Amino acid sequence: MRIVIADQMEEEVVKGIGALGQVVYKPQDVKAALQDADALIVRSATKVTKELIADAPGLKVVARAGVGLDNVDQAACKAKGIKVINTPGASSNAVAELALGLILGAFRNIQKAHHQMKGGKWEKKTLTGNEIEGKTLGIIGYGRIGALLGKKADALGMKVISFNPPPRQEDGIVKFVDDLDSFLGMADVVSIHVPATPQTINLVSAANIAKMKNGVIIINTSRGEIIDEDALYDAVKSGKVAGAALDVYRSEPYNGKLLELENVYLTPHIGASTKEAQDKIGAELVRLLNEELGKKG
Repeated sequence: MRIVIADQMEEEVVKGIGALGQVVYKPQDVKAALQDADALIVRSATKVTKELIADAPGLKVVARAGVGLDNVDQAACKAKGIKVINTPGASSNAVAELALGLILGAFRNIQKAHHQMKGGKWEKKTLTGNEIEGKTLGIIGYGRIGALLGKKADALGMKVISFNPPPRQEDGIVKFVDDLDSFLGMADVVSIHVPATPQTINLVSAANIAKMKNGVIIINTSRGEIIDEDALYDAVKSGKVAGAALDVYRSEPYNGKLLELENVYLTPHIGASTKEAQDKIGAELVRLLNEELGKKG
């Protein structure tokens, strides 16, 4: 079988997938490479559109290495009989740990302190932060990642609330708040863990930021489209939002005006970038591809 891997993946993952057949890794022309391919593997960079798969008669599987399928036109795949799969659980812990790290970094000015020290400055008096114990963490979306973050935050003494319309899973940790306005007014930290849908795009808008506590911290490790970046910029500049930490953006690589703000911390979409997560993703991809291509072979 012929497998096209369109996006950057770790060497060991590529090697593991190579055991299933011939791998075409990061071709310059993905569409041309798909003309005789059995499977396509993407991460978040490649958009699997109707046009991309139009001339791929043998394509049987599109696999998204990670959480979410918003970069895959599932309807177009279904129309051509292409099975769409992903690995939603493999990177969940890695993303939850990053979100927790971003919260701690924002509360304790860790990144600011680091840059001051690298610049030869010892400005301890400018770095007084806050403790997370006793603070309320508001999680938008209490699925796999949200629930893992809730468990970790609870262990560190935070109160955990979530805005997550039913169906949802009680875990003895979270308190679900059904009214979005009430939820936004209760949280000291708002952390986002939802896919980009018509209902969630621009959910963190100027109007909704106005309903949040003064001095709130906003964390986003899900999808960049959830936040109105202009509204966030204005809210941080005004002091309404004390700080933000983002791993995802509307356009990547990100090069926007949030880079100007000292108390907005930015990482380059590294939520799943741990050795452990990539090992899990690779193993899960091999299992799923073997299962699906074996079925269709």
